[in-house]
Order: sequence, then structure tokens, then C-alpha cells
Amino acid sequence: MRLASKAALITGGGAGIGRASALRFAAEGARVAVVDWNPDGGRETVARIQAEGGEAIFLEADVSQDEAVQRMIVQTVEAYGRLDILFNNAAVQVFGTIPETSLGDWQRVMDVNLKSVYLGCKFAIPQMIAQGGGSIINMSSALGLVGDPAMPAYGATKGGILAMTKAMAQAHGRQKIRVNCICPGDVDTPLVQEYFDQQPDPAEARRQVTAHYALGRIARPDEIAAVAVFLASEDSSFLTGTAIVADGGLTSRCY
Repeated sequence: MRLASKAALITGGGAGIGRASALRFAAEGARVAVVDWNPDGGRETVARIQAEGGEAIFLEADVSQDEAVQRMIVQTVEAYGRLDILFNNAAVQVFGTIPETSLGDWQRVMDVNLKSVYLGCKFAIPQMIAQGGGSIINMSSALGLVGDPAMPAYGATKGGILAMTKAMAQAHGRQKIRVNCICPGDVDTPLVQEYFDQQPDPAEARRQVTAHYALGRIARPDEIAAVAVFLASEDSSFLTGTAIVADGGLTSRCY
């Protein structure tokens, strides 16, 4: 029970890594606020936590909107009395080179992936300062470290998250707020499956992607959730401003 009595907020908690993290956080004793724009997915996550004896609430929010993000922070504190852990996990992706990316698609990715992290931290940090500290986990990506020619907009947001994580860690370390990020490779989530499904031969596309991994496979959502639990807990008490690259060896390869 590494997170016993901790209050945690997880964005994008209705599916994929967010859902897996919400389940793992609750299993470790956290009281979890599950945030998602999709009420069906978010409520299903909450129902699964409660069925296993955990404590969770669902909060519907568009994390690209400042009023919605401020409200989700306030609602979490109203429900649990504090906010110990913020996991900025929600994300969308678009495919295409820069000339192929419309201004609308570019702005949407920036708003959901990068602006949401700014907003979440902007409204969570004052609460964490007032209560004496906390842990912020931001979801970056291997594509914040290396390039994918088909996903420059997504990569730009993830590189920005990496830089923002380091800056906030420096700004708020002495206020006992730790800020770290996770850089996964491909994870077997609906978002990644969407990419495979868009290919002419989804099975072959999956085979080609997994061939790049030293472990010969992509990650399971619960494997990334385990990293998030580590960063949320006191097991990582001396880690701040760091990026844990949980990519199955993807970025260790040159050719």
C-alpha cells in the first residue's frame, strides 16, 4: 500500500495507461479522481476500482480548457481534502509531416497534450504548496527524445513536456513538490491500435513496429502504470526533474 490515503488525480483515466494507472493507484491505497472527456470510459474505470474495494470518483473534463481543469482540481480537493498526486496523462495524436498537418490539427494536439499539462500544474501546484508538497507525473514519450517523421506535432508536445517537467522541478523542489515524467515507447492502448488500424495491413504494421524493440514487443499499459506508481510513491523520494524512459529498448538502437 505505497499510496495509502493519498489523493490522486489522473487525466485520460478512461482507457489505456490512464485506466491501468488508476487501477494500480487504487490497489496501492490511493483515493483516485478519474478524469476523462468520455464519461462512459471514465465511469467504467471508477466502477472497476470500486468493485475491487477501492475509492474513486469520476470527473468529466476537457483538459484543454482552463475552467474545466481548475474545476477538476477543486472537485478533487473537495472530495478528498487534498491533492497529493497529479498524473497528467491525457493525449491525442495526429499523423502527417508538417506540411500535411492542418493548423486545426496542430492546435488540437498542442492544447490537449501540452497546454493541459501547463493548466494541470498551474492549478495543482498552489494546492500542493499549501498542504506541504506532492508529486506531479507528466506523460512524455520516446518521441520527446527522438523523431518520427509521421508525428512531428505529437513529438513537439512531448518534447515540450520534458522541458517543462525539468523547469518545474527546479522551481518547486524546495516546496517539496517533485515533478517527473515518463517516456514510453509504443503501448498496447486504443490510441496505438488506432494507428495500426489505419494501415493497409494492421497485423503486418504491428509486426514491423515490434521488430524495433529489444524486448520484441510493445508495452502493456500496466507496465507503464507501475512506473507511475513508483514516481508517485516515496520509493522515488529523491527523484525530481527526471524522465524515466520505459521503451523496451527502442531508443537504445541506432540502426
